[in-house]
Amino acid sequence: MISINNTIISDDLKDICFVCDLKKCKGACCVEGDAGAPMDAEEISILEDEIELIKPYMTEAGITAVENNGVFDYDEWGNFVTPLVNHRECIFVYFEEEIAKCAIEKAWEQKKIKFQKPVSCHLYPIRIQNYKDFDAVNYHKWQICDKALLHGKRLDVKLFEFLKEPLIRKYGKKWYKELVMAYKKV
Repeated sequence: MISINNTIISDDLKDICFVCDLKKCKGACCVEGDAGAPMDAEEISILEDEIELIKPYMTEAGITAVENNGVFDYDEWGNFVTPLVNHRECIFVYFEEEIAKCAIEKAWEQKKIKFQKPVSCHLYPIRIQNYKDFDAVNYHKWQICDKALLHGKRLDVKLFEFLKEPLIRKYGKKWYKELVMAYKKV
């Protein structure tokens, strides 16, 4: 592990090769699991403000869920998460050629909103655990991403390289540069 500012980063980020392979996994991380994607209060506020611009890209079931329950829910530990439809898929999921995609990101790509998607979604399979004095930045191993491990190994792309953009989004360019420098020393 290495430490940069108020983060402790798992060696998995430099040791594991990873590149999403949506044709193989079909976006399973958006439709599997026991809870939605982690969010913070600021992201919830943005989604509440922008939901009418996101709805055109959502499924009917997702729109109904938002209208009945709002843009967030709680996981079993009381943390904010995206709600699920039928206890399975994120309310913001829509399908394109059988691949789960994000309605929030689609609205962003169409320049309807300025918010790309929750940072936890952007960072996946990295999960961040917030503690009082630091963030723990870890790889979340899940068999639905096995094809991404093989794809990353074939392309020789490390997890921290694949997730450069969301890591910079979360922690900034200076932090990312320090991460790269630290990994070069190891």
